[in-house]
Amino acid sequence: MSINIKQQVKCPKCGQLSEVTVWQSVTADDSPDLKEDLLKGKINIFHCPSCSAAALMPNPMLYTDSGKKLMITFSHFSTEQEKYRLFESVKTASKDSGELAGIEDYNLRFVTTYNELLEKLLIFDCGLHDKVIELLKLLVLMQDTENMPNRVCMFGKLENNEIEFMVQDKKEERIYTSKVPLGTYETVKEQLRQSGIKYKSFDWEMVDADYASNMLYGMNNNL
Repeated sequence: MSINIKQQVKCPKCGQLSEVTVWQSVTADDSPDLKEDLLKGKINIFHCPSCSAAALMPNPMLYTDSGKKLMITFSHFSTEQEKYRLFESVKTASKDSGELAGIEDYNLRFVTTYNELLEKLLIFDCGLHDKVIELLKLLVLMQDTENMPNRVCMFGKLENNEIEFMVQDKKEERIYTSKVPLGTYETVKEQLRQSGIKYKSFDWEMVDADYASNMLYGMNNNL
């Protein structure tokens, strides 16, 4: 069930007070229109009616898609310490409530940025799995190890049996594209399965660049 509240927000630019609808949960099954708004960047984004300033509302949000057996919890954080505290809090709350027993075949994700949330939706909408995609993103960046520290790789789209990634170079202030054949994705997915990676969650997981590094280490020890 999709749930929202009304919240008074003071514009950080001009100080104007205005009422904003803040979504605490979005359920794709009964609110497909909300999912589309989320993908378009219209959910939990403050737009000042006075000066047109825009800002992300940092409120936590739960996204659920029972058709894809996907749940994502979004929580904003200020420090790395807070990030892991929030993650452990979510895990503890789920365990204590007993809800994990009812969603044992789901993919459960904890994300801390709006872009990461949208990327997860796009990946699973394409019928792909984010654990494989994260490893492929790492492999794409490793093609140029000299510039790797300055670059961020994001999933773009699946088209014509190719997966397109967007590579942002923060130093050069440019965006590059890199394409990986879908066959490579399938090969890596099977290699990960053989190395012990599970394609469903037994608890909430942070599947990100750090997770990909750990996967690569595990694969190198099992292949």
